Amino acid sequence: MTSYRAIATDLDGTLLRTDKSVSPRTRAAVHAAEEAGLLFVIATGRPPRWIAPVVEELGDRGLVVCANGATVYDPARHELVHRTELAADVAGTIIDDLEAAFPDAVLGVEQGFDFGVDTAIEGTDVQWATLMPDIQIAPVRTFLTRPVTKLIVRMPHPAPEGTAAAVQAVVGQRALVTHSTNESFLELSHPSVHKASAVERLLVEHGIAPAEVVAFGDMPNDLELIRWAGHGVAVGNAHPLLQEAADEVTATNDDDGVALVIERILAG
Repeated sequence: MTSYRAIATDLDGTLLRTDKSVSPRTRAAVHAAEEAGLLFVIATGRPPRWIAPVVEELGDRGLVVCANGATVYDPARHELVHRTELAADVAGTIIDDLEAAFPDAVLGVEQGFDFGVDTAIEGTDVQWATLMPDIQIAPVRTFLTRPVTKLIVRMPHPAPEGTAAAVQAVVGQRALVTHSTNESFLELSHPSVHKASAVERLLVEHGIAPAEVVAFGDMPNDLELIRWAGHGVAVGNAHPLLQEAADEVTATNDDDGVALVIERILAG
């Protein structure tokens, strides 16, 4: 039997197929892991409001690490049980500096279950009404009456390689810059926030150490998780940074890469 006691995995581009579905093989592997006694943890960049479709496909998997680790969500109670957020005044200074350095950027804020975007989005070709039906549009500073879970920076597409690093240079130590798609869509969180710290917080109460965790990912927002886990796995379609950092590169998300590793681990 395996010496691993937990599995932590990203969703989009990793556990989910490109069409956002969960394959029957992956679903069966997840259920088999849990039946074998392994704890299964989802760690995603998605906000809580985008978790329901996954719960419908996989079933209730307990607490979910959302927003790259900024929140921990309980889908059964539709409740955020933990938050690590940017203070509103800090977010305001970051917005000031980003607007000066990147005047073409469109800024938005995730705040718990809410998503607000600056009115500048109305002047772009982003199909926001279709892509984000629950969006609130207003001058971005009007949202700063409460803390910010995640600050979104949408650059004109395609953004050149190195855009994330350029934004990080402007932001400094006030926030951590990452991305879960391309560098046209950047995500800024409290500097202590990443998936590994949030997953570790959940596993400590179960007495599970990092060495006992297998973690899966595909994008730079999974780097800390992959490096932290006892066995870090990048899917075959992963960003080169992930593939370089991982202990193993499995098949792609569309070829059941996560399921292949889980099946092998359970076979012992």
